[in-house]
Amino acid sequence: METDEFALRLRGWRLATAEVLYYMPDHPTLLQSFIWQTLDLAPSYPRIHKFLDFWRAEIQAVIHSVNLASGEQLAPAKVRNVATILHH
Repeated sequence: METDEFALRLRGWRLATAEVLYYMPDHPTLLQSFIWQTLDLAPSYPRIHKFLDFWRAEIQAVIHSVNLASGEQLAPAKVRNVATILHH
């Protein structure tokens, strides 16, 4: 992992995966899938929105739907006290 990527992860950015289902105007009954991953900032996801805006402006394929999955934020380990200690 690069230093810049690690710094972004520490500031709350997380791996996001967007699956774009789309069709070409001349074949509207044939859905195709494009999957793209990037580090993005939840919950606004500015990189994914920028990518989708570019798609709509520059690519002839029509977006049918977008599925978004996002990983957990990088954070320090959580520690909790236990109420019972078991002995063998």
